[in-house]
Amino acid sequence: MKKNYFQALILGSLLTITSGYAYGQEKDTIRSQSIDEVNLTVGSRNKNRVATDTPVPIDVINIAAQGILSPQTDLNQILNFAAPSFTSNTTTVADGTDHIDPAQLRGLGPDQVLVLLNGKRRHTTALVNINGTPGRGSVGTDLNAIPAFAIERLEVLRDGASAQYGSDAIAGVINVVMKRATNNLTAALTLGSFNSKAANDHNGGWDGGKYQVDLNYGTKIGSNGFINFTGSLMSRDDTQRAKPRTGTIFNAYNAIEQRALQNGVNISSLFENINNTPNSQQIIDYIHQYAAGVDYFTAQQQLDIQNATTIAGPNGLQAKLGFDVTENELAYRGLSREDFNMRVGQSKLTSGQLYMNSEFDLTDKIKGYAFGGYSYRDGNAAGFYRLPNQSRTSTSIYPNGFLPEIASDVIDLSFAAGFKGKMGRFNYDVSNTFGRNSFDYTIKNTANTSMAYPSKTEFDAGALAFSQNTINADFDTQVDVLQGLNLAFGAEGRFENFKITQGEESSYALYDINGNIQGPTTPGNLKPTDFFGSTRPGGAQVFPGFRPENALTKDRTSFALYSDNELDVTEKWLVSAALRYENFSDFGSTFNYKLATRYKITDNINLRGAHSTGFRAPSLHQISFNSTSTQFVGGTAFEVGIFTNDSALAKLLGITKLKQEKSTSYSAGFTAKIPAAKLSLTVDGYYIKIKDRITLTDQFSPTATTKPLFDAAGATAAAFFANSIDTQTRGIEGVISQKLVFTKFKLSNDLALTVSKTSRIGDIHSSDILKNSGQESRYFSETSRVYLQEAVPRFKASLINTLEFDKLSFLMKNVYFGKVTDPNTVDVNGNGQIDAIVVNGQAVENEHPIWAGKLITDFSVAYKFTKQVSLTLGANNLFDIYPDLNYGSISAKRPTNVDANGNVVYSANASIVDLSNANQFVYSRNTSQFGMNGRFLFARVNLSF
Repeated sequence: MKKNYFQALILGSLLTITSGYAYGQEKDTIRSQSIDEVNLTVGSRNKNRVATDTPVPIDVINIAAQGILSPQTDLNQILNFAAPSFTSNTTTVADGTDHIDPAQLRGLGPDQVLVLLNGKRRHTTALVNINGTPGRGSVGTDLNAIPAFAIERLEVLRDGASAQYGSDAIAGVINVVMKRATNNLTAALTLGSFNSKAANDHNGGWDGGKYQVDLNYGTKIGSNGFINFTGSLMSRDDTQRAKPRTGTIFNAYNAIEQRALQNGVNISSLFENINNTPNSQQIIDYIHQYAAGVDYFTAQQQLDIQNATTIAGPNGLQAKLGFDVTENELAYRGLSREDFNMRVGQSKLTSGQLYMNSEFDLTDKIKGYAFGGYSYRDGNAAGFYRLPNQSRTSTSIYPNGFLPEIASDVIDLSFAAGFKGKMGRFNYDVSNTFGRNSFDYTIKNTANTSMAYPSKTEFDAGALAFSQNTINADFDTQVDVLQGLNLAFGAEGRFENFKITQGEESSYALYDINGNIQGPTTPGNLKPTDFFGSTRPGGAQVFPGFRPENALTKDRTSFALYSDNELDVTEKWLVSAALRYENFSDFGSTFNYKLATRYKITDNINLRGAHSTGFRAPSLHQISFNSTSTQFVGGTAFEVGIFTNDSALAKLLGITKLKQEKSTSYSAGFTAKIPAAKLSLTVDGYYIKIKDRITLTDQFSPTATTKPLFDAAGATAAAFFANSIDTQTRGIEGVISQKLVFTKFKLSNDLALTVSKTSRIGDIHSSDILKNSGQESRYFSETSRVYLQEAVPRFKASLINTLEFDKLSFLMKNVYFGKVTDPNTVDVNGNGQIDAIVVNGQAVENEHPIWAGKLITDFSVAYKFTKQVSLTLGANNLFDIYPDLNYGSISAKRPTNVDANGNVVYSANASIVDLSNANQFVYSRNTSQFGMNGRFLFARVNLSF
């Protein structure tokens, strides 16, 4: 198979260095096909500025042209394979993050890149990424809510731009430009599926079918206006990439319970608390009766069961029925270990989207415009399998256990309207942009194990919602100074709202055996248990609903003034400067600036550089999100979970109120053209320092020092959002583009790469109280460090070749995703222990798996039957490449403490570490490269009338 990789690379390299004598158009862009130089709407407020003329790097990606040949149809994945600086991948078994993909630029967080739609600020999602995925603790923008078929092009500004556009634009800005075409109906019908060696839990074949229909039509409004509509419908099946489950599934009680069920007797329904039931003798009698029907029990086991006359005690049935009977019971029930696999892979998804873009004359001198859309997605992802032998499994309802599902209703709504014109020498643009994203949780195929039989199996677990309304007034004018001065200034007002809606009571409640919610005085004999006496948990399994204590509505306003100016000092020298003042109602004011310049050494060589300060306001989600549950210890109620940053416990522990992240950025680079070879080249280096980065801490537990504080707040374990660290990110990006036009064919070659490194600088900003109690390693943990610095590729490169020959078009992409580090720890070097370091007097494991880089090849071909009809056939991940295999069950000694000399002390006995979770996570679910689904084959019919 490696031979195929090298063949692909050799072919791509030959295409790249091919030279010709035909006309070719150079651009400072990647993945820009058959698109003229366009006036940019991002990076410069000079309406005549194009990408080749800016002092900062801007990629122009022609999404409309890519739609014919690209295997990817959603915006996140199009960018992931088109722009090396961009990273996004679907996650698995990560609760809500299964349904909304985190996206990152330049290795920074999902919330450190600003997204615009037609130049207007886009709202973020309602979802907070709190699970084990890259981007943990962040709130990003849901790019997939915008149908790719509605997009003409993307403008990706790869430079800090907070002084120009406000909060979030630390890594850069992605501007989505919608289609404006009229008198043309276009459609795409896409059918595809994964055809992979690992499909269907490594049995091979096809899975993850995808069916998508896209339509776009535009018509004129008056003589100068237009309105353009896009509709998209998509259905996506799940994929499954686990292997047969290992470990214990059934115990002897499960076997007897099954025999009884087959005769109409539900033993587990006869008790709520096994130590407090009037049916004890009946339960014992049934067990004695139906144990005789388990023919694989040994004679001694049968004798022990029949001689047990009590449920509890050393000779009771609880002591006699815990042994493993998995293999025999699987055979009896006609099941296999695969029947207990989790759904590891992409989630199920059905979506419908309708978007509109328009512009029209209000008067001879004033134009109006409106755009926006509606997106609805119905997702379904699964959690961890609840096995029959576990106390959290209601075998009275699910005798074979169950796989709980998180069903999501994600609704995204946006609408912008405004008017623009000219007043004297000034152009003006006044607009209002509204956006709302909501995420409703329904938990299916599950149970609240504290509820009496028969229990519900579906729960409304509550919802998250975020809305944003932005008012802009923008002005610009040209002044005849030197070679031309463009003055731009304006104001912005923004109004935000974040809301948590509680779920139904049974989704979060912990009941006693009488159906009352447990309280501090609930005695042990009223608490539901399984047969073996283990206390059952409350709430819907996999995702307990939001409680009334979690429900809230928070508002915030901000107001900004900005100035953004460009001066052509000479025909060769451009300088630009931007200033922005912004005030937020919750944390105060910020002032930022940007300076940039570009100098034309020759007609073909430009030097450019920029320096800026920036900021990211803490999101309302990070300030307000909380998700807690109640535990009772010694008759006292204690809270466990994520607490708000301004909670009483946060104040007691010395955690300061969230403030804005502040950045300082530098970039420098050059652009060059080689007309003889029809080549354009850009190289840019950058440095970004961010102070007070916001992360989600690990959970803090009471120590001897902090226990009185936890008790005072009524808590036993807590995590918070906090300004925990300072970081620096260094990187270099390069782009080579070549466009050749021959007599009979056209050839486009694009090579791009990025290398970046993010690292913490300085000390962790832990509170003195937590530091002195030895918990600094949980304020910014080793796991958080890996997610922030190494869980996404630090090196990424792409080589994309497009060939058009008569009625045939070919696309080949080779994308190399660099190595990543897994946040989990295991004995990687085989020395019999999991190595650790000392942090704040505590032993912290730091021996992580490193997953090697991989080359992914896409190939597709399109044939144009007529001007109206073409057919595309192709593949993503043509050679069916997967990430490195995860670590299975390994025995190793683990660190226990630190001795008086500061050395790590390891346990005397080894313990088992299984990163695969009983063969379920064959590939890591905690890192982000290119996914774990293998080869995807597709066919697409393209129509244009």
